[in-house]
Amino acid sequence: MSWARALVLSALTTFFVITFFSLVEGAAVRDDSKASDAKGAVRQVFMPESDASNFFKRRSRRAVRYYEFQAEQRVKMAANERRREYNEEQRNEYENYVEEDRDEVNERSREMNEQLREFHYDGLYPRYHWSH
Repeated sequence: MSWARALVLSALTTFFVITFFSLVEGAAVRDDSKASDAKGAVRQVFMPESDASNFFKRRSRRAVRYYEFQAEQRVKMAANERRREYNEEQRNEYENYVEEDRDEVNERSREMNEQLREFHYDGLYPRYHWSH
C-alpha cells in the first residue's frame, strides 16, 4: 500500500511542477521587441566611433593620483638613496679612523718594545730582530 501512496504523491508533484512551469515564463529575458524596435536596441548597444574613441581616450589616461603616487615614490627613493650614501660615508670615515688609530697604537707599542730592548740589551748576545 505504501508504494501506491508514493506513486500518487510523485504523480501529484509532477503535475504541480508542470503546471507551475507552464504559468511561469522562465528565467530568461523575454524578447518583446519587434522588427522596428530592433534598430533602437542596436543604437543602445553601439555608439558612434567618435564617442567610442573619446571614451577610450578618457579611460586610457591614468588618474592624477597615480602620478602623485609615482612622484611620492621617487621622493622616497631619493631620500633613501641619500640616507644610504650618508651612512656609507660615515661607515667609511669610521673605518678609516679605526684603522689609523690601530696603526698608531701598533706603532707606539712597537716603539716601546724597541726602547725596552735597547734598555735591557747588555751587549753580550746578538740582537734578536722582532720585525722578521
